[in-house]
Amino acid sequence: MASTSPHDRSRRDEDEDDPVDRMISRTGCAELHYAVQECMAEHQDWRACQNQVQTFKNCMMTFQNARREQLRKQQQTTESAPS
Repeated sequence: MASTSPHDRSRRDEDEDDPVDRMISRTGCAELHYAVQECMAEHQDWRACQNQVQTFKNCMMTFQNARREQLRKQQQTTESAPS
C-alpha cells in the first residue's frame, strides 16, 4: 500500500474529513498552516521555515486570544443572568 505525503495538498477532498484541518480552517490561519507544510516539504529542515512558523504562530495566538475573550464575555453574561 502506497503512503501519501501529509504535505500533499492535491488531495483536498479527502483532507476535508481531517479534524485537524477543519479545526485550523475555523481559526482563519489555514493558508499560513499550509505555507508551513509546504516549506517543510520543500526544505526538509524546520530551521529554514522560521518565518512561516512565526507567522502561523502569531495568527493562532491572535485567534486564541480572541476566543478566550469571547468565552470570558459569555461566562460573565451567564453569571450575571437572573435565575
